[in-house]
Amino acid sequence: MVIPQSRDIVALYEEHQSGLIRMAVLLVGDRATAEDVVQDVFLRMQDRAPDLDDPGKLLAYVRAAVLNGCRMALRRRRMLWRHTQPHEPPVWSAESAAMLGEQRREVMAALRRLPRRQREALVLRYYLDLSDDEVAGAMGVRPGTVRSTMVRALAALTRELGEEEAR
Repeated sequence: MVIPQSRDIVALYEEHQSGLIRMAVLLVGDRATAEDVVQDVFLRMQDRAPDLDDPGKLLAYVRAAVLNGCRMALRRRRMLWRHTQPHEPPVWSAESAAMLGEQRREVMAALRRLPRRQREALVLRYYLDLSDDEVAGAMGVRPGTVRSTMVRALAALTRELGEEEAR
């Protein structure tokens, strides 16, 4: 077992923080929560570094931890919504909304409407450009499950976007 040193964790944070935050934004829908999730993962690793067989797997470990943190944040959010008046939280700031085209916003809205597992698979595969094996490792499923989930997710996105174009 190899325990990463503090300097390795800091270097990983400096190199991959923005990409991990962008991934988390796609999963949780807002930047503040995404930043909190990523920061919490790295703070927990500073307190208690993971035991890894291969130090090269540290980034994969962090991605899986961020994915799990996003799931927990969404579960907490759902619990709060059960006890409060439901509303749609704003996802894009005025600055980012101005930068993004209408078509991209439609794709992002359709992505948010997908089931959690499908959304996670698409974000990990196409946004982070991970292989099916890497996506499977991050999600804790088999590569075949990733492929079938992606087929269903892409079909659902196509239907969603096709319906919106017809309106």
